[in-house]
Amino acid sequence: MERTGFEPFGEQLVSATDAQPQSRASKLLLRAGTTVFWTLVAGIVLARAAFFEPGVYDSFSHVASLAKNLLF
Repeated sequence: MERTGFEPFGEQLVSATDAQPQSRASKLLLRAGTTVFWTLVAGIVLARAAFFEPGVYDSFSHVASLAKNLLF
C-alpha cells in the first residue's frame, strides 16, 4: 500500500517521480523572470547607495531630543 504525503494544510505532496518535465519555454520564462527580479534588486541597492545622504536623519534626532526635553 502506497503512503501519500500531505503538507500541514492538507494539500497532497507531489513526489519527484510524479512531476512532469518542464517545457523549454517554461524554463526560459523562469530564467527571464529571475534575471529581471535580481536586476531590479541590484538597481535599487545601487541607487540607494549612490543617493544616500548621511545627514538626512540628523534633523529628526534634533526634533526628538527637543520633544524629550519638553516632555520630561
